Amino acid sequence: MAKLSHYGQKGEVRMVDVSEKAVTTRTAAARGFVKMKPRVVSAVRRVKNPKGNPLEVARIAGIAAAKRTAEWIPLCHPLPLTHIDVTARLCQNGVEVRSTVTTAAQTGVEMEALVAVTAAALTVYDMCKALDKGMEITDIVLTEKTGGKSGDFHRRKSARRRAR
Repeated sequence: MAKLSHYGQKGEVRMVDVSEKAVTTRTAAARGFVKMKPRVVSAVRRVKNPKGNPLEVARIAGIAAAKRTAEWIPLCHPLPLTHIDVTARLCQNGVEVRSTVTTAAQTGVEMEALVAVTAAALTVYDMCKALDKGMEITDIVLTEKTGGKSGDFHRRKSARRRAR
């Protein structure tokens, strides 16, 4: 059975020692959703927002946040990221945010992908909150990861996701 890696034998919190791990190429992808009312979707579609295009600002925010993941998550290792892709796509009932992050390092980039999606979703909320403070940020999940000792992971698509 797997164990939690951020705890020592006596239960003390610790940063994982990756110094003996091999440097390999690792990727991770994540997604999230900002659920909004149809009138907000229409406003985003028209790009009539005094702050600018919410989807483009969210994309840049996600990229910037991925680079700073170790500052957000206390026990994350700072990693040399070799690629970050963040997309924000307008859907019928909101905005779908996706990220893909790549590194050549001794540990994976799952947290960087998740932080990118989270920051992008929060930015969409910030850009649109004047129209609706009741928006919901939902379904932030890791969709896949490759490389590393634990192997690959691919999330199965759910019926709920396909309905969007």
